[in-house]
Amino acid sequence: MKRHLLIRCFHWLLALGIVLNYGFLESGGDLHEWLGWALGALVLLRVLAGFTTSGDASFARLNLAPRLVLQDLRNLAGDYPDHDDHSAAGSWMIVLILTLVVLLAVTGWMQDLDAFWGEDWLQNIHEWLANSLVALAGLHVLAVGIIQFRHGIPLLRRIGLGR
Repeated sequence: MKRHLLIRCFHWLLALGIVLNYGFLESGGDLHEWLGWALGALVLLRVLAGFTTSGDASFARLNLAPRLVLQDLRNLAGDYPDHDDHSAAGSWMIVLILTLVVLLAVTGWMQDLDAFWGEDWLQNIHEWLANSLVALAGLHVLAVGIIQFRHGIPLLRRIGLGR
């Protein structure tokens, strides 16, 4: 099944931006701030596309049934079924990651406001959000690895890597 080009481009731009901003750019520096704004804008465009497009980019295709998340996680250790769309756990991961990126953009912006300038609590929240985003991204990569290599479902090909 061919995946929507918008989704593949968004996915890899977001991943690259998160790695750069978290791992390589100076926290609070101009490049860190500009890339944070760009990632926030990228997510807002993705959200807009999710509500206005059809196919793989549509949020209507997300499976957000909470009761299925635990079953999805159990399936990782057993027989994992191939999904045409994201599983419930994968759908929630999308929602959480998009939400964290938006919250990071907002808390980063707030730190430049006179009302919050130099406030440690806001910096701590921003840092906690960033650490949470990276932890979720790590879980995402781990789950994709398990599904790809243990269960033989070609997720990497679907997102534009491999044959």
